[in-house]
Amino acid sequence: MQTKSKLLLIVAFMLLGLTTATIINVSLNFRDYSINSAVEKSKLAANIVKDGLTAHMVNGTMDKREYFLNEIAHKDEIKALWVIRSQSVINQYGEGLHNETVRDAIDEEVLKTGKTIQKITEKTDRIILRMTIPYTANSNTGSVNCLSCHNVQKDDTLGAISMEFDISNMRNSGMYTIIKILGINLLFIFITLILINYYVTPYLKLFSNLQEGIKKAHSGNFTHYFETTVSGDAKNIVSHMNTLFRKMQETFGDIKHNLSTFIPQGCISSADPLYEAKVIIGELSDIYKFKKTIELDSSKTMVYSRITDILKTKYGIENFTLYEIDTLEKTRKLISTSSEEASICFKEVDTNATLCRAHRTKTEVISSEFVNLCQTCNAREAEYLCIPFVINSSSSLVISIYDLNDNQLSEINFFMASIKNYLEAAKPVIESRILLNKLRDTSLRDAMTGLYNRRFLEEFIDTMMNQAKRKDEAYSILMLDVDFFKMVNDSYGHDVGDLVIVEIGKVLKENVRISDLAIRYGGEEFVILLHNASDEGTQEIAKKIHSAFANLIFEVADKETIQKTISIGISKYPKDGDTIWKCIKFADTALYRAKTTGRNKIVTYTAEMSQREDVR
Repeated sequence: MQTKSKLLLIVAFMLLGLTTATIINVSLNFRDYSINSAVEKSKLAANIVKDGLTAHMVNGTMDKREYFLNEIAHKDEIKALWVIRSQSVINQYGEGLHNETVRDAIDEEVLKTGKTIQKITEKTDRIILRMTIPYTANSNTGSVNCLSCHNVQKDDTLGAISMEFDISNMRNSGMYTIIKILGINLLFIFITLILINYYVTPYLKLFSNLQEGIKKAHSGNFTHYFETTVSGDAKNIVSHMNTLFRKMQETFGDIKHNLSTFIPQGCISSADPLYEAKVIIGELSDIYKFKKTIELDSSKTMVYSRITDILKTKYGIENFTLYEIDTLEKTRKLISTSSEEASICFKEVDTNATLCRAHRTKTEVISSEFVNLCQTCNAREAEYLCIPFVINSSSSLVISIYDLNDNQLSEINFFMASIKNYLEAAKPVIESRILLNKLRDTSLRDAMTGLYNRRFLEEFIDTMMNQAKRKDEAYSILMLDVDFFKMVNDSYGHDVGDLVIVEIGKVLKENVRISDLAIRYGGEEFVILLHNASDEGTQEIAKKIHSAFANLIFEVADKETIQKTISIGISKYPKDGDTIWKCIKFADTALYRAKTTGRNKIVTYTAEMSQREDVR
């Protein structure tokens, strides 16, 4: 258990530090005590010598002072002792004994200054304390008056006593004391660590057990069972933790699995399931808001614009193109592009969507997977990525993202599943809009011919006219009618009549442009609006339709065949009228003129036709 080892190590270091500080303090105090003790002894010895010498002088036995001094010098711990006479005493009483002379600079300094000098000399084997104490002259009442015997002034230095003390035994005694203190402290540390280990280990095991459980919980596993041998509050905590984890497992144990049913695995890269849950819930919230928004959009085009906004704002994709593919017709239509370049694909893909690799294989096309992966893609220098998405059996989407570097390609590839989530959310809305468009288109088309019906014309004629006025556009209006059509129904039945109507619808589809409109106006009447057609072009199309229909052969009963003709009336907008409705009326007038003047002809409207009663 690493924590326990750290704790024991910290406690051991703290106790060792305390022991070291104690030993240092004791050592310093013991040393000071030893030195101070020796100093006091030296002062006592100096006073004894002083008093002894004074007594010898008073008693007139100074010649016997050497024995006294030798006895003092051989006392315990006194290594050497000698007395020094000042120059004034030497002048008065002579040099004195052989050892009563100045021996070194310390003696000279003390005689000169009259101040005590203390010096300690420490060697490996011993410690020597040197004390040199001066004797000064005094004349205190009640004591010996030095001035009565010496020719000196008060406070003059009469001499000094120098002593050397061997205090090595004090150091040895101090070392022994320190060793005992160290031993006692080490024993105390050892016992303390044992006690700490004994009482702390259960708590550290509990801590380790808690740590293991929390680590498992971090990875989404709340099945850990906490155990402890500690009683009291710790045991209650363990019980509460087990209850909490059991409830957490029951509540959150399957949260990641449940959420992954909404967001595919791999959208979020994290080892923390709770963080994943947070991100997934945020993603679901964004998708929900997106779906609620597009459900209120009025058209499929607006839904597609929402998708392009998501690609730009949420994923920061700068260069992309959105296509809608008609699976049945195998055609592809550009919905939106973020750049002036309309497509990175060759033009033929628009008319043959099966050439699109992403659409054909229903799998993502990532350019980095193989050299020149999509043969119909015109992007060669930069990387690209195409995402197919099936709406229903008749419609699909393809998102082409291009001009990518390796990092961008990897990042978008990572977000691909998230992008598909938005497409999945939009799928039912797009599908419903497609269905509504189909239903609406069905209601606006003639079921027999597939052409637009009169209702379409009524709904969109005003819009077309406003657009024509705004853009200064023109229309040629052709109204045509099958000659003697009632006779066909009466003679051969409505089946043959229906066949004639179907065939005329085919003729119109084959002979008008994409920008033109062919409409079954009612019964056998048809209206064609030719966009920006010249007079010559209008006549040419009218003749082609007239000729193509006249060449049709219809089989009737008993191998009998018939051929029919049509009459066509033409007017021009805005040349003939200021509204398209008026021009349709004028084309009908021209058609009536064709009918009344022999049928099977093309008649162009003139203003006089509206003035004559016989052609109205």
